[in-house]
Amino acid sequence: MARIVHLSSAHPRFDTRIFVKQCRSLASHGHELSLVVADGLGDACRDGIRIVDVGRPSGRGERMLRTTWRVGRAALALGADVYQLHDPELIPVGLRLALGGRKVVFDAHEDVPNQLLDKPYLSPRNARLLSRAYGMLEGGALRRFDGVLAATPTIRDRLAAHQALLVDVNNYPRAEEFTGPAPTGEARASFCYVGSISAIRGVRELVQACALLRTPARLALAGSFAEAELEAEVRRHPGWRRVDALGHLDRKGIARVMGRAFAGLVTLLPTASYREALPVKMFEYMAAGIPVIASDFPLWRDIVEGSRCGLCVDPRDPAAIAAAIDHLASHPRQAREMGANGRRAVLDRYNWENEEAKLIAFYADLLSGHSTRKKPFKQSNLSAHPIRSID
Repeated sequence: MARIVHLSSAHPRFDTRIFVKQCRSLASHGHELSLVVADGLGDACRDGIRIVDVGRPSGRGERMLRTTWRVGRAALALGADVYQLHDPELIPVGLRLALGGRKVVFDAHEDVPNQLLDKPYLSPRNARLLSRAYGMLEGGALRRFDGVLAATPTIRDRLAAHQALLVDVNNYPRAEEFTGPAPTGEARASFCYVGSISAIRGVRELVQACALLRTPARLALAGSFAEAELEAEVRRHPGWRRVDALGHLDRKGIARVMGRAFAGLVTLLPTASYREALPVKMFEYMAAGIPVIASDFPLWRDIVEGSRCGLCVDPRDPAAIAAAIDHLASHPRQAREMGANGRRAVLDRYNWENEEAKLIAFYADLLSGHSTRKKPFKQSNLSAHPIRSID
């Protein structure tokens, strides 16, 4: 068994992909797990996993320039066999670790080059230049790492040219977290949206849809707003009278919200990164046994219609969103059937148990020496090039 350290300078310590799924799964298979974070909540131990906190940065600039190296130093001090990185900004740390002969794995959560193309604060020209520059940095780094995990098949395929040991480990839910709605003859009065709340995730259109509803359905909105100005704007909209704002919830709270809803919304706007994404909340709605109302992207439509577990709509059209909500509210039997279909699809295919097997096999290959860096380079003693020298 191996000592494995996960590193993140941006994610919360109990992030679903990092802690709930990967760290717990690896620990359950006998590995010694540590997680280095930067959230200011202090050191801790949970589920046999050691959590080391390097302190919360005061802003994005400090996080990018200093916190990453604090995370790297703390991880190095733990003396791991494998270091797994979870943020693009940690790539330079990973390169330093790799140059010191350490085994390094990069977990590509997002399709960053495509994400950069969608940033509203970048001009189209600057977005293209930055996207291309990041792609070159990423590709060069991955050839020097020992393995890559990808959160979707699309990301896996994009990175395949840079790394031999590569597998997609998708963010499908742990089926046991969601037992499905309890049998009841009562009509459910709420539909839900769970997750980060932002303009690009369609909250404007969702609140506008609430104002157009013909049924008395209400929106259970669980999550935190990314922008205070956006929250103030949507709270002024007439549709907000149909919204129950629940704030950020823990995993049990999320399951309770889904268990009381007749449908779950994931109407993200059509951006380059979202069209090929696999939103975890869509699969959690399915695991909870409630139908999905999803953006009508080809990949998502194949999943929703293929599993007969919901409806797809134009996420830019509040009237279409409202019509889908009203339809499911007015046809509870069909909604229950769709929910049951989604639950079966998760139990059969879209579940963490299947992805866990891929993760464990990946680490078995990595630790058995099957990993080979595509571009050999001279290894050096990391102590001769301490991470703190970059601070």
